[in-house]
Amino acid sequence: MLRVHFSETDLARTRLCPAPDPLWDIAVSLHRLQTRQGRSAYAEWYRTTRGRLRERGLERAVRSVLLPLFPRAAYFPDFLTPFQAAGGLDAGLEAILATPSRRVREEVATLDRVVGAPPWAPRLAELPARKELVRVLRAYHDAAIAPYGERIHARVEAERAARCRGLMDGGVEAMLAGLGPSMRWERPVLQADYHPCVDRDLRLDGRGMLLVPSYFLLERPITFADPTLPPVLVYPLLHEPAVADEGGSAASPLTVLLGRARAAALSAVAVGATTGEIARAAGVSASSASRHATALRDAGFITSQRHGATVLHTLTPVGASVLRAAVRKSGAGARTST
Repeated sequence: MLRVHFSETDLARTRLCPAPDPLWDIAVSLHRLQTRQGRSAYAEWYRTTRGRLRERGLERAVRSVLLPLFPRAAYFPDFLTPFQAAGGLDAGLEAILATPSRRVREEVATLDRVVGAPPWAPRLAELPARKELVRVLRAYHDAAIAPYGERIHARVEAERAARCRGLMDGGVEAMLAGLGPSMRWERPVLQADYHPCVDRDLRLDGRGMLLVPSYFLLERPITFADPTLPPVLVYPLLHEPAVADEGGSAASPLTVLLGRARAAALSAVAVGATTGEIARAAGVSASSASRHATALRDAGFITSQRHGATVLHTLTPVGASVLRAAVRKSGAGARTST
């Protein structure tokens, strides 16, 4: 269990990341490559990314350089996901290069104690080795993350819109209360499911917190291991249902039940969505999105309210239960769990 302690000043300084964090996307997507859990939620990404890495000659670098530094375990070095990456990939990679050598040595030593570091990892304290690491990270991002940039941005923007609605209706506390089933707001503490072997208190001490929704994260949030770093909480999006791919992989039960477009529409409504947002998420016209919304509303899965010229659709308790069950069935992962 992770308990994040907020003061009034912390609440005033808590904010949402303005865009996907590319280095957290790299870190958590590498965790996806290391497990079969949640594979169905990322089936198309997994298949095409493995092929793209092979075509670009990156399989060996990913296997020998990146996976040992980003183990799907209770720890990986904080310097690999600097908070500056909220400003973009270049800013994040520059921050890795600028990390003091002493800090790199200390974090690599911690990695070695916790899960075992590769024998070459201590050389990352030297700038030439970090430059080579940055080259590999950029190549991996180009192959595994950038081709999905539009999809990732759309999901994160939908999440930001939903959290901002909570903020407008009930302030920062309402925003925190709506972060998802793995987190619970009990003033003045945000309780979050964490690594099962870790029980931790994080005191913000007036620094506030940056909330970072992650497309590749499933179930449990992640934060920096070092409590002195600027507080960041990376948390999972409720994922869209998996669908059958060109290779004939089985569709998710929710897709079988509702159909591809309607299942995608229900997933979009999980964070609150207008009819236009449903259309974009499901890849259908506005008129088709309206028909799907009507069918979901008639089934008792969603409720709809008009706000000016737009209609906002949200889940009913029944719809939320159905979607949670479908997401849970796809599996879950572990800084501490992805």
